[in-house]
Amino acid sequence: MQFTINTIEDWQEVVDSIIPQLKHNILLLKGNLGAGKTTFTQFLLKNMGSKDEVNSPTYSIVNEYNTEKGKVYHFDLYRLKNIEEVYDIGIEEYLDNSFLCIIEWPEVYEEELYGLNYHAMSIVNTGEKREISFD
Repeated sequence: MQFTINTIEDWQEVVDSIIPQLKHNILLLKGNLGAGKTTFTQFLLKNMGSKDEVNSPTYSIVNEYNTEKGKVYHFDLYRLKNIEEVYDIGIEEYLDNSFLCIIEWPEVYEEELYGLNYHAMSIVNTGEKREISFD
């Protein structure tokens, strides 16, 4: 699926289209700094019934949220340098015990997902708009 974001309100259309498509408990979010990964997550969790305040997990590495369907874990792997650091945070435990794991900057962990089912979203900030691709 492809989307174009011109205003912050356009994220709602993206979320409305994606929620019915979420069949797997892993969602990889790719995009440059400021692309809108956390903004998307805020819209997504609000629409999943979360009452929690959604913030970027840049410094905490992982944030936990409650939704009507279960726990959602929001990761930011940007500062992790290698796969050992990813395992040190206990990512497998989170994956096994979540309704959904949203992983920003997943590149350091992506090879380990081979054979698992997951969704991937790419956000490209062109300066004027954002181009979204969701699988």
